Amino acid sequence: MDTSRPSTPDAPPQDLWSSILDSVSSTRSIPAKQVLLLGEPSAGKSTIANALLKKQTEDSKEGHKHFALGYDWVDVRDDADEDTIARLSVYTVPSSAQSYLALLPHFLPPRSSLQHSVVVIVLDWTRPWTFIEQLELWFAWVEKWTMGDGSRELEIAREDSRERLLSHLQHYSEPSAEPLPPTSTLGSTVLPLGQGTFTHNTSGVPIVVVCAKADLIDDAAELVGGGTSGMGGMVKGKGSEWEERTDSVMQVLRTICLKYGAALFYTTPQPETLAALRQYTLHLLFVPLSQSSTTHSGGEALVPIRNPFPFTQKPNTLDRDRILVPAGWDSWGKIVVLRDGFDAKAWGEAWERDIENSEDLENRQSQESESGARRLFSALVPDRGPKPTPLPPFNSPTPEQAFLAKHYDENSKKPDRDPRGAFRNPVEGIASTAGIVGPLGSSSFNLPNVERALVEMEGGAVPGSATGADARKGPRRDGTARPTNTLSAAGQSVSPTIPASSRPTGAPSLAPSTSGSGGQSQHEVLHNFFQSLLTSRERGGAASTTSRSPPKEGEDALPGDANGAPSGAG
Repeated sequence: MDTSRPSTPDAPPQDLWSSILDSVSSTRSIPAKQVLLLGEPSAGKSTIANALLKKQTEDSKEGHKHFALGYDWVDVRDDADEDTIARLSVYTVPSSAQSYLALLPHFLPPRSSLQHSVVVIVLDWTRPWTFIEQLELWFAWVEKWTMGDGSRELEIAREDSRERLLSHLQHYSEPSAEPLPPTSTLGSTVLPLGQGTFTHNTSGVPIVVVCAKADLIDDAAELVGGGTSGMGGMVKGKGSEWEERTDSVMQVLRTICLKYGAALFYTTPQPETLAALRQYTLHLLFVPLSQSSTTHSGGEALVPIRNPFPFTQKPNTLDRDRILVPAGWDSWGKIVVLRDGFDAKAWGEAWERDIENSEDLENRQSQESESGARRLFSALVPDRGPKPTPLPPFNSPTPEQAFLAKHYDENSKKPDRDPRGAFRNPVEGIASTAGIVGPLGSSSFNLPNVERALVEMEGGAVPGSATGADARKGPRRDGTARPTNTLSAAGQSVSPTIPASSRPTGAPSLAPSTSGSGGQSQHEVLHNFFQSLLTSRERGGAASTTSRSPPKEGEDALPGDANGAPSGAG
């Protein structure tokens, strides 16, 4: 008989309590859900964010100063408001600028947040002509964001997310008054998707397109240009044309949303529309996994997880300010029934042409197909937004040399272009040419002031004033008569001959100046006269220095005045 003692049992782990607490905390951990709000400035994102967070609209008005990326969160509780089911985070993008969009992958990496996120694209009903352009922009960015780094883990998450959304679209059932039994499954029969349904959105991220400010669609105010009305002043008030165009816009939006498996909501400041949007967003965040994902590897099916936020509101396509089209309900047939004459297939093909021409976000406007969705939509909804002020025309000044060369011929023909013409003698002919600048270089200049000064210096009368004041003064003190001037036959003044007794010693006589062809010109006479004056003064200065040398010692000075001048000198 074996009397050996049994082996000692395994020792319990030293961190027993830590392992128990970790297991409990993992089962009771609060899941994190994210909502990504995309839209242009002043589109109504703040109002929608406050509705998702259950905050008052007055706490955060639209138009307040945004940061590079808005963020807020709230704990989501169950219907009894007892247990916290999830923590909802809302990320708000201020605009479509690349500097803002580049921050989102750092806060919401698609590898970990793809299966727990819902994208909400906000459009502004006061600017409906921008709907197609903004949808192309945001859908392209969502596709780029979900691609991420292309890792294997991200590809698995994309496939799971797409299968979950596909299963949700296939198993959608319109809410009824009779509640479904709690043990009912998603159903055994799966219907195929209709035409134009879920052809894009390869990642399967849930998308909700929200047209905010829908209460301004039927604004009956008088419109001038781009007013506050939804269609931007396209028509006035309500009417058949007004309803037809707004219904056509809704048909286009439903056709595009159908391609991405997205829902379409119209919201107003009324709490009912915002509460319906919040309920549907939470419903998409807690959509259960697909039927294939709830099966064990051995083939045993699991009980599907019940959505804690069921959506019980019926679709609404009649009230234009309360449109509610959940994902999985719509189809081409239901879109065409709204208004005859709408071709959903043609609009889908036009959208495809625009997507093919837009290679990326940077050059999305470089090419635009003539039969694309943008062109078709611009014909349906003309752009009535404010246009930028045109720039003034570019002022290209003419170079200085080109300007002078242009007017050279014209200015050269003007008679008054030479300022020296003011000094020309009008009596002389035009044939006389101007040589050296100045009175000595040409006979065409007359300086009466110089002549007058010379005559007065010699003691004579001013030319042309024989009957003037000097003539009336009578004879000089020494008994001689005052000289008078005469006029030549040509009308020029002729200086009289000054007597030799009244001229300074060595000064030449001022001969009469004539402008005839046989004699010297007036300026030549003046020139000779000035030269003789300079010569005579040099000689007179030397003679006076010699004659007025001081007397030698012992000699008497000549009788005269105090300066030694002889008495009686005139």
